Amino acid sequence: MSHAKTSYVCLPCRASYKQPYRGDHERICPRCAEPLIHVGSAFAAPRRRDVAAWRTLTVLLNAGVRFHKSCCGVTGYRPRTRREVRERMAYARRTGEPFARALVRRELP
Repeated sequence: MSHAKTSYVCLPCRASYKQPYRGDHERICPRCAEPLIHVGSAFAAPRRRDVAAWRTLTVLLNAGVRFHKSCCGVTGYRPRTRREVRERMAYARRTGEPFARALVRRELP
């Protein structure tokens, strides 16, 4: 039986790995031996040198946002800049909306 490939990320190394998904099996970073974070099959990693993009990604992953395809094959909106993250975090604090939900809002009211 073949397993679909999905992405795993190591935030300290700013590295992404495509591997078969096998449930809750813990993956370890081959560079630093820290646990990898399962981010989903629709993930596209930023360049390792793009520190700002990795900071934004860190906020998203720590809030529980992942990159899984929907029934239509799309992931939906994800902020790409620190400004977009700050705006959505401020909105969440102001309204009480959970951070993970506010971070994936395309438009803020």
